[in-house]
Amino acid sequence: MPLALLALAVVAFGIGTTEFATMGLLPQIADGIGVSVPHAGNLVSAYALGVVVGAPVLTGIGARVPHKRLLLLLSGLFVVGNIASALAPNFGLLFAARFLAGLPHGALFGVGAVVASRLVAPERAARAVSRMFLGLTVANIVGVPAGTALGQQLGWRFAYCAVAVIGLIALASLAFFVPDQPRGRESGIRHELRAMGNRQVAIGLATAVVGFGGFFAVYSYLVPMLTNLTGISDASTTLVLALYGVGMTLGTLIAGPLTDRALRPTLYAGLALLAAALVTFYFTVHSTVPALVTVTFIGAMGSFITTPVQMLLMAKAKNAPTMAAASNHSAFNLANAGGAWLGGLAISAGWGWASPNLVGAALAVAGLGLAFTGGFMDQGSRRSEVSASGRGTMPARASVSAVGEEHGG
Repeated sequence: MPLALLALAVVAFGIGTTEFATMGLLPQIADGIGVSVPHAGNLVSAYALGVVVGAPVLTGIGARVPHKRLLLLLSGLFVVGNIASALAPNFGLLFAARFLAGLPHGALFGVGAVVASRLVAPERAARAVSRMFLGLTVANIVGVPAGTALGQQLGWRFAYCAVAVIGLIALASLAFFVPDQPRGRESGIRHELRAMGNRQVAIGLATAVVGFGGFFAVYSYLVPMLTNLTGISDASTTLVLALYGVGMTLGTLIAGPLTDRALRPTLYAGLALLAAALVTFYFTVHSTVPALVTVTFIGAMGSFITTPVQMLLMAKAKNAPTMAAASNHSAFNLANAGGAWLGGLAISAGWGWASPNLVGAALAVAGLGLAFTGGFMDQGSRRSEVSASGRGTMPARASVSAVGEEHGG
């Protein structure tokens, strides 16, 4: 793995750690700033709101900034946000600091994905992007448990300090190892927004919101499911979440090569298998070993979908992929909020702790329907281009687009 990809993976590791460690430290944070645990839970929403707002806004502001310089600026903002979180004296300032820390999240992943895809040959672009995403999955195995343990032993502020240090390491790694990638002549906010107007980009983002909503409908309530239905103790849930992270890592490793070979079939298979796994978990959640096996598989399928969705958006945005790639992470956070809300409605309606699995399966199937819709529209568009050309082959631009979709770049 080139050192530049390793530097991007370190960035993803820091982002994954700060995003999820807050959830494990809510009791300590609530006690430290004098609010209730549910009230402290709004800090998670503050970070997610920062991601949703920051991905398109910061990407648009930096549309003419060379990619490497933009990565450094965004990483610097990430460090500042986490230092501010560690120093915040009250809930209001901590809320603002978490929002600030979330702002560069989507833009970092979006710009990083574009940079990673251009570090290698086109037929290996999806594998390069998946290597960057490995940092996020490893964070669930190592970073989040370590950050949670550090916060519980020394105080929650030390967890944010540790993330800031990771951010500084990432900043230095990017500065040393990532090569300069100058923007093209047509770069700019208008060019990026025109690419966002592509119907395939819109369908891809909708697929991410709905399909990943199924994943988050279950992930949001995984701990209470395991403690109330599987019978796993509170002390053991951290290990189970680490197992979930192992599944995510395996899914990411598998998705890269498959996406390079056949993008849309990989996406279809991932959503279908996610739906099947969620239905299975509805029945296996009551038995420890089958439940743990299913949880690992759900983690694998959740991360398996990430790479083909990211590569599809970049392919369809063509020469202006950065905002589309960044907006994908806004879509993930909308999926997080929407999936958690719908899963909570099912529980509140008295359908039981396992009911979010059925809600999640329905959302995954709906996401699969959107993905198929995009595929049918794309085939129809290419047939029209072939017919208009008056020959048996596609025009050059159409051929390039088709190859880009097939190979994920």
